[in-house]
Amino acid sequence: MSDTLVIIPTYNEKENIEAIIRAVFQEEKIFHILVVDDNSPDGTSFIVDKLITEFPEQLFIEKREGKNGLGTAYIHGFKWALAKDYKFVIEMDADFSHNPKDLIRLYNACSSEDVDVSVGSRYVNNTVNVVNWDIKRLLLSYFASKYVRFITRIPIFDTTAGFVCWKRNVLETINLDKIKFVGYAFQIEMKFKAWKHQFKIKEVSVVFTDRDLGVSKMTGNIVTEALFGVVKMKLKGVPK
Repeated sequence: MSDTLVIIPTYNEKENIEAIIRAVFQEEKIFHILVVDDNSPDGTSFIVDKLITEFPEQLFIEKREGKNGLGTAYIHGFKWALAKDYKFVIEMDADFSHNPKDLIRLYNACSSEDVDVSVGSRYVNNTVNVVNWDIKRLLLSYFASKYVRFITRIPIFDTTAGFVCWKRNVLETINLDKIKFVGYAFQIEMKFKAWKHQFKIKEVSVVFTDRDLGVSKMTGNIVTEALFGVVKMKLKGVPK
């Protein structure tokens, strides 16, 4: 049994999913993995099903019928994790942009320090740790985080980071049914609400490496949601 669940949302990740699962299971600490697959037409879920026969006590899958957004996939995974009594839950991409070797660093920050949320940050203290992004995407991400920090006053450099470890009590406190954003702005909203609830958040410096295989899910609508939704989120604050 493990006290930590790694949630990996997938949509058309057949090139990466087996490799990332095996990489996580090779780490010294025992992690469990939940894949939340949005009915990938490329057969991602079939690959996971096959691997479950090899790792029946560590690997799990939840199959959803449609492509409903990153945020709803994580909310689905969070609720699953809470029902299974995991103490720590980690968000992680399937495409190796997040290094599995950093999982233990995020876990240790929450398990061994007085920290409730640990964020795998690309921009700690305004340094930039990103590999293989074109300059346009890098600037968009970097200044988006600055924009969010300016609007909300949240003391986090990488507000859009998607490599995050949550203590169980944080997810129990945040009303997951009230999360509004479904794209990458979901990451901003979750951190903002954790901060407003006065949980302690620590950024752990990591190197983000853009995917080698598969296709990015970033779209213009996702960017628009993040940029214009932040102001509305700030004004509304934290729902009861």
